[in-house]
Amino acid sequence: QVQLVESGGGLVQAGDSLRLSCAASARSFHNYVVGWSRQAPGREREFVAVINWSGDWTYYSESVKGRFTISRDNAKNTIYLQMNSLKPEDTGVYSCAVSPRLTMSLAGFASWGQGTQVTVSS
Repeated sequence: QVQLVESGGGLVQAGDSLRLSCAASARSFHNYVVGWSRQAPGREREFVAVINWSGDWTYYSESVKGRFTISRDNAKNTIYLQMNSLKPEDTGVYSCAVSPRLTMSLAGFASWGQGTQVTVSS
């Protein structure tokens, strides 16, 4: 079972950037597709982005496309989410998860990590 730890969140102003990290425990990390989601208070979890095993295919939700970039470093067992031009509506707890199959929705991931808080002030 892959253990995931997210980090890099914080309080920023609108227009700022943040880079989140998702560190995995398993040596077989390169065998998994990895996704990011977010959840704002009182709202349902929202799919954000996903990256395939080798890192040469990515998919984003319409709300973040063009502003966020997902990448991975399999040598470091780490996934990154570079977030630029942040907006107040990007506020939430950001979590990562793995899947053995390629998926572009929340349903494809069994469970999400504890997450890291991102707060964007206007």
